[in-house]
Amino acid sequence: MTATTIYKGGSLTVMDYRCDAGPQDAPYPEVHGGYSVSYVRKGSFGLRSRGASFELVAGSLMVGCPGDEYLCTHDHHVCGDECLSFQLSAEWVEALGGGQKPWRSLSLPPLPQLVVLGELAQAVADGGSDIGMDEAGLLFAARFVELVSGHRRTPPAAPPRDRRRAVEAALWLDANSPSEVDLERAAREAGLSPFHFLRLFAKVVGVTPHQYLLRSRLRHAARLLADEDRAITDVALDVGFADLSNFVRSFHRAAGVSPGGFRRAAKGDRKILQEKIAARP
Repeated sequence: MTATTIYKGGSLTVMDYRCDAGPQDAPYPEVHGGYSVSYVRKGSFGLRSRGASFELVAGSLMVGCPGDEYLCTHDHHVCGDECLSFQLSAEWVEALGGGQKPWRSLSLPPLPQLVVLGELAQAVADGGSDIGMDEAGLLFAARFVELVSGHRRTPPAAPPRDRRRAVEAALWLDANSPSEVDLERAAREAGLSPFHFLRLFAKVVGVTPHQYLLRSRLRHAARLLADEDRAITDVALDVGFADLSNFVRSFHRAAGVSPGGFRRAAKGDRKILQEKIAARP
């Protein structure tokens, strides 16, 4: 078993688990140390816990509750398995509601409402989405709780006070975009729980907080590329990107050209933009 930390925040950790065990490997008992929902994205394995047995395949969920003992088996499976695991703090579990019922469910079969969010989270992990990993994890966990508890919270219309909070949060995100900002910090600044903040911000502004943060960084980068001659690596770091490759990938996806190509176009090379316009259907 190999475990890779994809994201680690104050209340959420996202792990990539890859197991190559087969029928020849003896299973051993393990204990959940906290609350978790693990999305099986590849392969299969057996789960034994509290006298119940389950067969998990791609799209299934393994649910962890603190103190629960479990056994993972591979009696009938030779291909191993891969899981994306969302590990939540007790505070986030309480904020999501639903009581303990969802977290005692042990396992869920592939459900359409969850597999689409599981694949969205995988796309985020692979760098193919501009939603934040903490946002994807919270959305996945919240939908899981809603489905198992049978209680879906319908957000009320945002009153003027909350709409003002969302706008002020957007202004704060823009001003602090060069810094490392996650969902919890932004929610704390707004005086809201992360889940309430995420839903309110998306409802009022039209994008998630992380999407807005990313677009603020891209907007500032475009201005620097157009106005100044500093190195592209420096531009990436100055606007808040942790590494150059992530910046280049995000900028190209947004602008259709590389940062260097955008700079040349801004300096008068019209051919670059003309080619992009001509290529559009």
